[in-house]
Amino acid sequence: MVKTVHVEAECSREQQVAETEWLTALHAKHGMPDAIVPHAWFHTPDAAAILERQASFPMVRGIRSKPFRDGMMQEKAWLAGYALLERLKLSWDLRVKTWELEEAAAVVRAHPGIAVVLNHTGFPWDRSDAGLEVWRRGMRSLAASPHCHCKLSCLCLLDGPWDYESNRRVVLEAIGIFGTERCMFASNFPVDGLRVSFRQMFDDFKRMTRDLSSTERRALFHDNAVRFYRL
Repeated sequence: MVKTVHVEAECSREQQVAETEWLTALHAKHGMPDAIVPHAWFHTPDAAAILERQASFPMVRGIRSKPFRDGMMQEKAWLAGYALLERLKLSWDLRVKTWELEEAAAVVRAHPGIAVVLNHTGFPWDRSDAGLEVWRRGMRSLAASPHCHCKLSCLCLLDGPWDYESNRRVVLEAIGIFGTERCMFASNFPVDGLRVSFRQMFDDFKRMTRDLSSTERRALFHDNAVRFYRL
């Protein structure tokens, strides 16, 4: 591991800027993390002020803000806050449920100046044929926007163990949809530690991609993240 990106970790929303300050102090002491993706709401009256404060930290590269109610990504206030990311030169770490992927794709498509990375492989938790078809439609809709990328992570199921073969199929299909130039592996640790060790996860990621070229694998494990997060 040569560099790390810290994505907001559900700290109290009253402490969203304090979390960034704490992470900046950790970097000064330990040299890590190398970049920060903090939290900020898009829909609140103070959204612009919080976004500008987060953007003032040199290590901040983007924002993760999770829509938490149906139709939120269509609300005027939410969209106004989201649009500020372009002026502030911030990306969006997109985290929505599988059935919201197509709705999110419409937002992404309408704002080509904001770089986006889908978190958690789009949450393919329903591995039934019907569930995966909903996931595929959403993934294809997002991949149609060339400024949208995909993190290959959070493949652990809610009610089962780490399943190499099932996860391999999902990973390879996601790579097939987005391409090796727009995917990157991520850990979702410590949460995924409930199901799999960090070492096994990344050993399995390497096994899943062993038939790809060395250039493609380097892109997935290093180059794409370096480029997207400006490391």
